Formats: sequence, structure tokens, C-alpha cells
Amino acid sequence: MDAEAVFAHFALQRLRIRPREFFEMDRKEKAFVIASIQIRTEEEKKEASSINRKKK
Repeated sequence: MDAEAVFAHFALQRLRIRPREFFEMDRKEKAFVIASIQIRTEEEKKEASSINRKKK
């Protein structure tokens, strides 16, 4: 699976953006969505790590 498909999958599952909508976005809009996804996943990783540290 290529990276763009992974982002399209995330967009569908978490943001409710249908794959057709994602793939039809112009380059700048798609880049913005991808950057937003990357920021969100990094924040979720940090939060999960923090929760795991508190459990120990």
C-alpha cells in the first residue's frame, strides 16, 4: 500500500473524507490534510506514551 493510500484510509476512518474526495483534492489541499493527519497522529502517540508512563 502506498503512502497516499494510507492517508486516504486515515481520512476515511477518522475524518469521514471519502477516498474519492481525498484523491480529487488539488495538491495543496491534499498536502494540508496529510500534514494535519501527521500532526494528529504524533499528538496521539505522545498522549498514548504519557498514559503508558502513568500506568507504570
